[in-house]
Amino acid sequence: MTSNTRTATIKPYKGPAGGWGSAKSVAGVLLKEHVPLKGSRLLSTQNKPEGYMCVSCAWAKPAQPHPLEFCENGAKATAWETTSRRAGPAFFDKHTLSELERWSDHDLEEEGRLTHPMRWDAASDKYVPVEWPAAFEEIGRELRALDPHQTDLYTSGRASLEASYMYQLFARMYGSNNMPDSSNMCHESSSVALPESIGASVGTAILSDFENTDCIFYIGQNVGTSSPRLLHDLQDAVNRGVKIVTFNLLRERGLERFVNPQSPVQMLTGKETPISSEYYQVNNGGDIAALFGVCKALIEADDALKASGQNPVAGRDATPKDPDNAAMIAFAASMASAAKKHVLDHDFIKEHTTGFEEFAAAARAHQWDELERVSGLTRAEMKKAAATYANSNAVMMVYGMGLTQQLMGVENVHMVCNLALLRGNIGKPGANICAVRGHSNVQGQRTVGITEKPGLAPLDKLSELYGFEPPQWTGRSTVETCEAIMTGQSRAFISLGGNFLRAVPDTAAMEEGWRKLRLSVQIATKLNRSHVLHGEVAYLLPCLGRIELDQQASGPQAVSMESSIAHFHGSRGKTKPASSELLSEPAIIAGIAKATLGQNKVPWDAWVGDYAEIRNAIERTYPETFKDFNGRLFKPGGFARPLPARERKWVTKTGKANFITPDKLFPDFSTADRADVLHLATLRSNDQFNTTIYGYSDRFRGVEGTRRIVFMNAQDIARLGFVDGDIVDMTTAIDGNSVRSVGGLRIVRYNIPKGCCAAYYPETNPLFPLAHHDPKSKTPSYKLLPVRLSRSTLSQDG
Repeated sequence: MTSNTRTATIKPYKGPAGGWGSAKSVAGVLLKEHVPLKGSRLLSTQNKPEGYMCVSCAWAKPAQPHPLEFCENGAKATAWETTSRRAGPAFFDKHTLSELERWSDHDLEEEGRLTHPMRWDAASDKYVPVEWPAAFEEIGRELRALDPHQTDLYTSGRASLEASYMYQLFARMYGSNNMPDSSNMCHESSSVALPESIGASVGTAILSDFENTDCIFYIGQNVGTSSPRLLHDLQDAVNRGVKIVTFNLLRERGLERFVNPQSPVQMLTGKETPISSEYYQVNNGGDIAALFGVCKALIEADDALKASGQNPVAGRDATPKDPDNAAMIAFAASMASAAKKHVLDHDFIKEHTTGFEEFAAAARAHQWDELERVSGLTRAEMKKAAATYANSNAVMMVYGMGLTQQLMGVENVHMVCNLALLRGNIGKPGANICAVRGHSNVQGQRTVGITEKPGLAPLDKLSELYGFEPPQWTGRSTVETCEAIMTGQSRAFISLGGNFLRAVPDTAAMEEGWRKLRLSVQIATKLNRSHVLHGEVAYLLPCLGRIELDQQASGPQAVSMESSIAHFHGSRGKTKPASSELLSEPAIIAGIAKATLGQNKVPWDAWVGDYAEIRNAIERTYPETFKDFNGRLFKPGGFARPLPARERKWVTKTGKANFITPDKLFPDFSTADRADVLHLATLRSNDQFNTTIYGYSDRFRGVEGTRRIVFMNAQDIARLGFVDGDIVDMTTAIDGNSVRSVGGLRIVRYNIPKGCCAAYYPETNPLFPLAHHDPKSKTPSYKLLPVRLSRSTLSQDG
């Protein structure tokens, strides 16, 4: 453990995203994990056809990759997985789990790759080695002794399509629909809102849209930290003259300026590419008001144009001079279309949408002073953004968890769709919605059946293929699983990857309930907090990583995943496994399934021996989505998932795209009139991916050596009686029945709107009540929570 030797420093970072700062960071992590040569060789194949897909983010993989198709955070993820460090039986023999509970998230994972299957021994309070067959046998026996309603089977966003398909099949054959997954905590608001608005559960954008767009509205997503490879697409767009209009709580460096590490000219000269042409800092939770303001400006401008009687077409320009000349007919038709369009695309609205009049009336009714107060933007700023939008032919809507992880996350996504529909910016080249997902296969797992909702899985087809009756009851999402763990209704938890305890809200109550589980099974590559806290019977089962060679009976195997733009890609491991004792995720799932279910029609062993057979089974289950799955597995650029909305076919109740009007601009908090309350948003650092903490550097925000930080506006610091650098405790300002507090946070003066503050995830997760979530998607509101600050009695330990 080295965490206590760190020195915390706060110094503004003046450099761009990318550039030498990124190059230095990549070199540093390869050296830190003792893989400078091995890591460099591996990175040359990352995200390329016949290579391996990044184990970090889900951004698209182009058909014609760059010479180096990885980013700083992707390199960190590769180094983290291929590290030379090992956490084997000798390590666990030295440490009780009670001791390891006191270790930080970083220090637990920094011990290295898990090497042997382990079982918790109550007498010594240590993990001790166990043989794989014995582990499977006991896990199966424990599961058979429980009612399937008492078992939850979690999936992190990293597991492949093949493993995910097997896992959901095992769960349903066992009799459970309790399949919480990481998507519940990030883009579930998209999965609820997009089908309601446009009839697609995922975004409609593809990579070529970035090549054909005139304008990009970029909302609530930190590209420099969460998906840095997307900066290449943004930079190319800017170089073509595309305007990028950004709405975000903080000014993030990746949305300001970028130096491409793969450009010798930029690296040698330091020439930066400005990314955002307009940057609007929105109040925390003010997104609906900001987007309503843009929509209001567009609708009022359209109203004014119609009222003036002006026609953008002069004389007979809309009538072909020669009705037999095709070119003249096409020209006249384009002029006639302009006459009808005004500011809004009325032809599109009439033909393709419902609900416009109600939405327009609501936009007209909202007063500018109210929109300004809630959004934090001025009327002039919202009208300027609207003018940029109206003067662009094809506009992309790119958004992230800054919108989805809120109490009104579903309504936020509805508003993104509403804005797109006003000018027909869905289903045409350069104009679509791009929901930037987090983990590398979080979207794909849903596509192959990981869902607690029986109506979203092909249960009859599964029954036909495998000869069983799938459960029809609605299972538990992540929030509901947490409730069941807290109340003792859940007795067994199996985790296919991830760090569930650190990802979920209400940390203290969750950890108390977690210890009361009868069975906890963790399938993982590295040690984390969800492993050192445990149930009465606890197993830690180490698996191969995606980057490792996966040798089975039929030879080396490949796996697959789905990107943020709904394209499927194959992935081949390239490096020797960390231990000869590791099994693949499919092999572990099959071992548990056989021990639990006994004889059945599923060819578990054949699937483990040849993953192509799993893909054939996926294709039989989803014939349209995965047509010729094995034949197209390594198609450069991936092969696309069919999405009718891309073709302006709306699979909704109305048969059209729907304008959906939010009934309010902001959540109804009981703290609305409290001057001492700030609205907290949680953040990832530059040295982090989800719950994985690579180190203690947040370069772009100027923070080194600590994660115990609260970013505040200078006026709020003074108003509340603090000074920059003070150490404070943060307490939840809602739910008076419980006291939730995180102590020892250092105040950092930062460019953030008044009344707002920000701190790191997952360190501040203990502040979030489990019930503090979007009511429809049940996504935790990690981006919006009322909190209070008080002077701390603790010293900051970093």
